Amino acid sequence: MAGIWPEGGGGLGAMIRSFDWAGTSLGPSHRWPQPLKTVTDMLLRSAAPMVLLWGPDGVMIYNDAYAVFAGGRHPKLLGSKVLEGWPEVADFNRRVMAEGLAGRSLSFTNQELVLHRKGVPEKVALTLDYTPILGEDGRPAGVLAIVLETTERVLADGMAHEAEQQFRLLVHGVTDYAIYMLDPTGVVSSWNPGAERIKGYRREEILGDHYSRFYTEEDRAAGVPARALAIAAATGKYENEGWRVRKNGERFWASVVVDAIRAVDGTLVGYAKVTRDMTEHRKAQQALEEAREALFQSQKMEAVGQLTGGVAHDFNNMLAGIIGAMELLRRRIRSGRYAETDKYIDAAVASANRAAALTQRLLAFGRRQSLDVKPVNINAVVTSMVDLLGRTMGEDIALETRLRPDFWLAMTDANQVENALLNLAINARDAMPNGGKLTITTDGVALDRAPAGAVDHPGAGEYVVLQVSDTGQGMAPEVLARAFEPFYTTKPIGQGTGLGLSMIYGFAKQVGGHLRITSEVGRGTTVWLYMPRARGAHAEMLKATDTSEAPAGAGETLLLVEDDSSVRMQVMDFLTELGYAVIEAQDGASALPVLRSQRPIDLLVTDVGLPGGMNGRQLAEMARQLRPGLKTLFITGYAEGAASRARFLDPGMDLIAKPFTFDALAAKIRRMIDSEAPAKTG
Repeated sequence: MAGIWPEGGGGLGAMIRSFDWAGTSLGPSHRWPQPLKTVTDMLLRSAAPMVLLWGPDGVMIYNDAYAVFAGGRHPKLLGSKVLEGWPEVADFNRRVMAEGLAGRSLSFTNQELVLHRKGVPEKVALTLDYTPILGEDGRPAGVLAIVLETTERVLADGMAHEAEQQFRLLVHGVTDYAIYMLDPTGVVSSWNPGAERIKGYRREEILGDHYSRFYTEEDRAAGVPARALAIAAATGKYENEGWRVRKNGERFWASVVVDAIRAVDGTLVGYAKVTRDMTEHRKAQQALEEAREALFQSQKMEAVGQLTGGVAHDFNNMLAGIIGAMELLRRRIRSGRYAETDKYIDAAVASANRAAALTQRLLAFGRRQSLDVKPVNINAVVTSMVDLLGRTMGEDIALETRLRPDFWLAMTDANQVENALLNLAINARDAMPNGGKLTITTDGVALDRAPAGAVDHPGAGEYVVLQVSDTGQGMAPEVLARAFEPFYTTKPIGQGTGLGLSMIYGFAKQVGGHLRITSEVGRGTTVWLYMPRARGAHAEMLKATDTSEAPAGAGETLLLVEDDSSVRMQVMDFLTELGYAVIEAQDGASALPVLRSQRPIDLLVTDVGLPGGMNGRQLAEMARQLRPGLKTLFITGYAEGAASRARFLDPGMDLIAKPFTFDALAAKIRRMIDSEAPAKTG
């Protein structure tokens, strides 16, 4: 309705309009003097907490923001006398009224008062501004107060100040750490007792000096102090360990952290640096490493001792069989008695093959044998060994195969799978002295996590699984825990090297698979051999090559590089008999002139391990530079780099591992030469 006063003003405007002002010393609002109405209109429109104290009694008129500040005292404060409205601070308000009505302004910053806004004493902090308001006669008739509560800020500032004081006490009470400040250029600006103890300088000696004096001459020359500050400024923090220098010149091993300190606007104002003396800790770590190394050497020597007790025993037996057969063969030949020579030759070859198999076990355990990894039909491998395994098991052990039909191919080495299966079968046979059942199963599995009992799980993927289970004696937990341990065996000396499962484990890891074993006393043992599934182009079956008879040559020229004169002579004679033209060299240096010559060469056949600083792989690289497209067949007994053919061989290269049969060597040479048009060079 027009003419109603005051207009608007929010909640307090409505309350003022409806309030019975006639019961106060101000009288009805329509009779109020114009200065009172003007100031009331102004404070009602303000967002700041305001209260007008009018007349000698300080009758209170305020706005919505002040009502929030008043808390539980609102709305009773409206129209009340200020000394009665806030009795707990009557003395303070009495002074305010006296000064204001005398025409003087007052201002208080973070004034601490105790108010009862919620019925209980409450300590608050207020920033207050009091201004005299003149009446119609030109003399002060009231006081306008702007009330801003700063309690939370004051508390926060107080806590920050207290925290700062506590931090200073902490910093200056710490002696295990050197804690000090640097200005943006690296000059020391503060110094705690820990810094004095660790670095040896008193505070008055070091303030104002550059912190680079704590570094060694080598570090200063290399620009380490400046680089540390640059990294801290760029990233916020620099951490490092290294040698530092005390005042007396003594070096100590320090752990250092430098933090960049920036102002609110991002300006770099300096650095906080913490240094800890780690010399004793470093000595302890070195002592621990030395102790670990000594323990490792001790364990290694113990393993060597176990090796000489088992492996060396077996090797001596094999060597005795070879040497004895060769001596008897020589005697029979000298005396013209040829009827029994085949028997001795067969005995020598059998012993040599046993020695070769044991060597492969050792290399497999160390993951150093050369593997021919390609797609393999595991079902075909098992089927081809059924007769052999049946004879190995004997009549008291039943053999059952459960082969998954139309199965995946595995990326693996077929020969090593055969060796692994034979070893597992022999272990199973020995665990069933009174007979039992051996079950061989093939299957596939997609893994997204390590299966229970897995050793060094290689990660998620699809795997072909060869499972071998027996119904034998099983293993006690303490034996099972050492099942993959090299040279560990429960068999008597001479009856086992303890390399069977270790060999399989090493082979499995080399092809990217893994091994799992479970066993229980009286309930048998099960071993799972996981091999990666062949995918994509690798999944194409490779045609088997019949190596029953050595294929002949057709006059092709071979460059044979072999440092062992005996092996070189035998290989050269054999290949010459097959119809190849063979050029021999004992090392890379003597082979290079041949490669640089105009003589035609169809295939380079070289040992990997050659004397003179150039190995076979390096020779092959030089040969390809001299004769692009020249194929290479590597021969190796051991090659660190040849442990994985995929990494060692380039296109046009292949590898055959010692010991090998001459028939297998001839088949591989023929296959390499015929794989495409012979690369005639020179």
